[in-house]
Amino acid sequence: MLEAIIFVLCGLGLLAFGADRFVDGALSLSVRFRISPMIVGVVVVGFATSAPELLVSTIAALESHPTLSIGNAIGSNIANIGLVLGVTALVFPLQIKTSLLKIEFPIMLAGLLLSTLLMLDLNIGLVDGFLFLVGLLFLLSLMVFLNGNAEDESFDKDKSFILDQEKEVRIWRAFFLFLGGLVLLLIGSEMLVKGAVSLAKYFGATDVFIGLTIVAVGTSLPELAASLASAFKKATDLAIGNIIGSNLFNALGVVAMPALFHPFSIDIIILQRDVGVMWFLTLLLLMAIIISRKKGKLDRLPGLMFLLSFIFYQITLFLG
Repeated sequence: MLEAIIFVLCGLGLLAFGADRFVDGALSLSVRFRISPMIVGVVVVGFATSAPELLVSTIAALESHPTLSIGNAIGSNIANIGLVLGVTALVFPLQIKTSLLKIEFPIMLAGLLLSTLLMLDLNIGLVDGFLFLVGLLFLLSLMVFLNGNAEDESFDKDKSFILDQEKEVRIWRAFFLFLGGLVLLLIGSEMLVKGAVSLAKYFGATDVFIGLTIVAVGTSLPELAASLASAFKKATDLAIGNIIGSNLFNALGVVAMPALFHPFSIDIIILQRDVGVMWFLTLLLLMAIIISRKKGKLDRLPGLMFLLSFIFYQITLFLG
């Protein structure tokens, strides 16, 4: 048991540290190429901070624990809104971009809907895996296209942040951070899965439970770090885009990974409880954005609601 705990703690540490370096490198490279802040948040930061979930799911599938992948993906989406966005909004109210309700959020909803529909028969096979990946590529391409044709109202606000990044980070260092962070993510993911599975066997818990709690929260730490750092730097597009992009990648990319290796079934409780909680928090976020758009910011009250909802969900998992 002690060895398993050490593996989990070291894995979480390497994931958090590696993801932070990975995000720094990816952001710096993206800034150099003058990519829109929202696209950076959704595609670059969202994918980078979802890399732990993606790697954990791939390793779990290879080690014949596919249900850990599902629990990881859904639990991470719940943690992204409840924990990450909740804490970030409590610490620093987030500015809301007017295009959020027109482009980014509807596309994320489409991804969540596709993922949920493919899970309704409680079986995920190879065809489903390919549909997940095709849907992900299509929705990301659509988001990039629509943002490219939309006026980027946040560029002027983020210009000072962009210029500071350009001065501080050279291209070679950005590549080093990017690749070095990726290596640490690989190592951390392997350690985390081994430790989590060992703990599950020791306590008699299911893979889904471990995926929804320890692994989901642990692999959401990079999202939390990236969102808090972005909020403090007033790069609000990066903070919100990080959550949208990460949830989209989790719902389609992360869930697709185990399906590409071998078919597996989903427990009905995952749809009834966990997918339901994911949709509850997603719709709660939608309502908060609609209500808050007149003020132009997502303040501390919605953040508190997200965080309390997440805490209540975790309590029900432990009691259940």
